[in-house]
Amino acid sequence: MDVQPPTSRYLSALLSTRGRSLNQLLGLRAEVPTYVWCSLFTALGGFLWGYDTGSIGPITVMPQFEAQFGALSPAAQGLLVSSILIAASITSVLAGPLSDRISRIRTISVGGAVYATGCAIACSAQHRPQLFIGRCIAGVGEGLFISSITVYVTEISPPASRGRLSTCVQLFNTCGVMSGYFTCYGTVKLPGSFSWRFPLALQAVVAVIVAVGTPIVNRHRDVEETKRRLGIAGASAEDSFVDTVIPKVRGHFGKDLKNLWAKDIRMRTLFCVFIMAIQQLSGIDAVLYALFSQAGLSSTTASFLASGVSGIVMVVITFFCQWFQDRWPRRAQMIGGSAVCGFAMLIIGSIYLSHANDTEHGKAAIICFIYIFIAGFISTWAIVCRIVCNEVQPTHTRAAASSLGQCANWVVNCVVAFSTPLFLNRSTWGPYFLFGGCSLLNAATKGLTLEAIDSGFEDTAFQSAMRRRIGKLRNRGNNTIVDGYESNSTAIELVEVSTK
Repeated sequence: MDVQPPTSRYLSALLSTRGRSLNQLLGLRAEVPTYVWCSLFTALGGFLWGYDTGSIGPITVMPQFEAQFGALSPAAQGLLVSSILIAASITSVLAGPLSDRISRIRTISVGGAVYATGCAIACSAQHRPQLFIGRCIAGVGEGLFISSITVYVTEISPPASRGRLSTCVQLFNTCGVMSGYFTCYGTVKLPGSFSWRFPLALQAVVAVIVAVGTPIVNRHRDVEETKRRLGIAGASAEDSFVDTVIPKVRGHFGKDLKNLWAKDIRMRTLFCVFIMAIQQLSGIDAVLYALFSQAGLSSTTASFLASGVSGIVMVVITFFCQWFQDRWPRRAQMIGGSAVCGFAMLIIGSIYLSHANDTEHGKAAIICFIYIFIAGFISTWAIVCRIVCNEVQPTHTRAAASSLGQCANWVVNCVVAFSTPLFLNRSTWGPYFLFGGCSLLNAATKGLTLEAIDSGFEDTAFQSAMRRRIGKLRNRGNNTIVDGYESNSTAIELVEVSTK
């Protein structure tokens, strides 16, 4: 019998069932790396997030829903839609420390179970309070698994394909938005409450799959063993690297939130919070439906264009951009996306300010620039933000920083969702200039390597010493792993260096 190298041995053992790998179980001739399967399955959590976004709006305007609960006032409808975000923003702060203690996988699984419970309660609701309670419980689960998913996928992905795999979360999110709308579109004419209960039931089923399936797919290892067993860069030296890194990192797990504000980390933390908050100030989730409606379209047509066609556009653009994430600089994407989104919003605002929206050409121009805005946002900021926020953080603060950034994202989302209708009632053009101005405020990293990323943040004596050490190793032309690792530097960056 041939003796396999450590990396191949781990790949063969991982995800095996009765001696067979997942590739064999699926009947695939070509070996698909295990970390790809793990990333794809875990990204189902992103599908749940998008599915709720795409389905809750159509559900609340179904005649069968109104027959059960009565017509919702704008305030009640806004609260129902945002209740899941409010709960998620609170629990997301705890997701990082929790995932460091019980592992990313268990946090995702627990979050999926709580989310499924909330969806089941909402699905069986007979009165409004039960519906709101179910949405809030689902938000608790969503807050636990969303930030953990992005961190997990980033950590198990090799540097050469990290961008593409991390984009899977956003791709599944856009697929969820599209699926949520078309599910409601297909059930709206069914008699009785089944028309609005079925989309919620389907949501609960997918959440159960995430909760049960995630530990099964990843049962051969916990988070600390991920890189060693997957052999991220295909080098046996990687095993030594993780054996050196993980014991050091474990010592920091009890100080996650405190470490976020350490002298050499606080700027990275503020950067992540700013990036995630400013993403929502682009107005992508708050005004999409209002933009189409304000353009003079009927309610039915506006709903279809905003939720249906826009969902298809998002999926196509995300799928296309996924393959170029590791070829395009993150900084260029964020700056370019800001320019496109800001330009589109300012043009729309100018059309309303000049009252050109009263003409057919003006309406057509507004719709055109709405899709330009969608394309610009989905192809850049929607994809890059979470990747960058994870890449600039050291290993011991990555989960906590990601959860804090996600919390900021959801809080701003809630504020924008509630304030936008009021703003539009007072000014038809004001919100577009506001969102356009916010889109032009952007920040980006200087690069992906240790030297480049640290140049944008406060330098430390350790980082300087580490760079000198890495320089010596590179000059020797070998793959020796850096000794004396301390968690002030990002594990991802050191993996990149160690495998060159």
